[in-house]
Amino acid sequence: MNSETILSIAKETIEREGKAILQVLPQLNEDFVKAAELLYKCQGHVLIAGSGTSHAVALRFAHLLSCCGTPSLFIHPGDSQHGLSGAVTKDDILIVISKGGSTVEVNTLAKIARKKGAKIIGITEKPDSEMGNYCDLVLKVVSPENVDLYGMIATGSSLVNCAYADALCIVLAKMRNYSVQEFGDTHPGGAVGLKIKERKAQ
Repeated sequence: MNSETILSIAKETIEREGKAILQVLPQLNEDFVKAAELLYKCQGHVLIAGSGTSHAVALRFAHLLSCCGTPSLFIHPGDSQHGLSGAVTKDDILIVISKGGSTVEVNTLAKIARKKGAKIIGITEKPDSEMGNYCDLVLKVVSPENVDLYGMIATGSSLVNCAYADALCIVLAKMRNYSVQEFGDTHPGGAVGLKIKERKAQ
């Protein structure tokens, strides 16, 4: 494969994924608003779970929610079947992420969390799936069919879910009037911490 072909494939990938992310816009509806309000009022932690590529999306989502002022943690759906589900309380909100809504480990965790009295928000393309049935609120997030390699490797669809999650993170930060100073208290390290210290010194 020559350099021209390599760059052509790369550019086509970025263009395709960019268009897919823009298709999130019409999917922001009243259910998104309900999710933001539920998360804003959460008295416990927001726990986020997913398997496979959704695991990576969930990790990122939990980290960014915490960065934006909403206490959040990733909870491993597999480990939750070996005692970790004891971390779930009735004051928590569990967000479960699964494209098809049929991931066994995720659904088992959702079932346990529901029994404990936690609120459950699902992010999936299949609201009528088993996972959807366990949820108090289902956020239907659909990716274009051609955005993933072979229609199965979640390259572009994971970015679509990340964009949807980012919108929630930023909306919640604005709802809380979460300041850069508050963020600085939780992020004293690295280049970001140094930038915040420099800003305070000015």
